[in-house]
Amino acid sequence: MNPLSLIDTYYPEENKLKEILLSHSRSVAQKALSIADKHPELQVDKSFLYDAAMLHDIGIFLTHAPGIHCLGSFPYICHGYLGADLLRSEGYPRHALVCERHTGAGLSLKTILERQLPVPHRELLPVSLEEQLICFADKFFSKTHLEEEKTIEKARQSISKFGEEGLIRFDHWCDSFL
Repeated sequence: MNPLSLIDTYYPEENKLKEILLSHSRSVAQKALSIADKHPELQVDKSFLYDAAMLHDIGIFLTHAPGIHCLGSFPYICHGYLGADLLRSEGYPRHALVCERHTGAGLSLKTILERQLPVPHRELLPVSLEEQLICFADKFFSKTHLEEEKTIEKARQSISKFGEEGLIRFDHWCDSFL
């Protein structure tokens, strides 16, 4: 698999949105791989980790977030499952799971229903180590301040809008991965 070729399929023009996607995805991939290198006992599939980290946000172009040059019609929170649909159609079901399970610190069905989120009504929680590492690494990088890595506290603040259960997962990952 070549994640950059797949990105080129859906982002054929060189523009600000593609630049944001690539910069953010590279930062997430680098952090996830760095954590995997620090924890060889986890026996993470590093090749998959890199590819999936590069593709975890492939669905953003379908959403409406003008601040980061996304001019689609769906709410931004939908980018995970929309990207997952794209990757499934391309024959990458394992990568698709990373896409749909990385929002917040993952979304439980309970949270989705309670908050009436416009995403599929099913568990969208990271399961595999690779899914967890990418979800965790993603919390340290925004698409509006590409050059900055967030502190743990800033990452916690951004997750807090998804509820307490996400913070508990994030804190567990801090204990496990840092």
